[in-house]
Amino acid sequence: MGKVLKYSFYDLVRSRWSYIYFLFYLALGFVLLFLNSDLSKAVITLMNIIIVLVPLIGTIFGTMYYYNSKEFTELLLAQPIKRSHIFLGQYFGVAGSLSLSLAVGLGVPFMTYGLLRSNAIFDFSLLLGVGIFLTLIFTGLAFNIAISNENKIKGFGYAVLLWLFMAVIYDGIFLLSLIVFEEYPLDTFSMVATTLNPIDLSRTLILLKLDISALLGYTGAVFKRFFGTQLGFWVSMLVLVLWTLIPILRLKYKASRKDF
Repeated sequence: MGKVLKYSFYDLVRSRWSYIYFLFYLALGFVLLFLNSDLSKAVITLMNIIIVLVPLIGTIFGTMYYYNSKEFTELLLAQPIKRSHIFLGQYFGVAGSLSLSLAVGLGVPFMTYGLLRSNAIFDFSLLLGVGIFLTLIFTGLAFNIAISNENKIKGFGYAVLLWLFMAVIYDGIFLLSLIVFEEYPLDTFSMVATTLNPIDLSRTLILLKLDISALLGYTGAVFKRFFGTQLGFWVSMLVLVLWTLIPILRLKYKASRKDF
């Protein structure tokens, strides 16, 4: 698995799309900090971009890489290598290269503008950590969709639909539910519904740690009582870890039983 991971990682790191992804974040970081040198405000602005863009890129890259490397995968399957090692190696290679582009692309401009001497280092670390979690989660979901669908168009469509549901449609259904059932106590429902979507959970976690939960109104006060505590923070991290592990375990299960 280590050799497959190494090959997939180096293959993607050398690709032009990884350079474009890296340069996008590098340019974005420098532009934001040039316009406003306040690191905390830059972190808030980046949150709105990363929460949506990182899952989309992870979904697209994961699906494209699986289908484009299908012939090479079939060659590896003819070798005495465990199937799960092949697909897990490819998954970690893709997720690792995307995470590296994100971390270095944003890290360089923030380091240049004195991140290590600023109080915003903890907020930036949380933002970067959440971005890496979302990369791992949605790359894993993309691999699961691709391995379950032989048809490339159908698999790619399902992957994009999943991102669209998580990033846009889910929030609409969630807000509509709060409006329809506003006469009922919705504290528990709101927290459970938030944890069921890694994008919403990540956004809430960052907003609370940046201490701008007042922007969420009543919902922010409810979340503050749980997610704003030390226990709530670690529970949120645990949920993100579970969101990461479940697609990996399913990918391993599916790879070991799929007829290629």
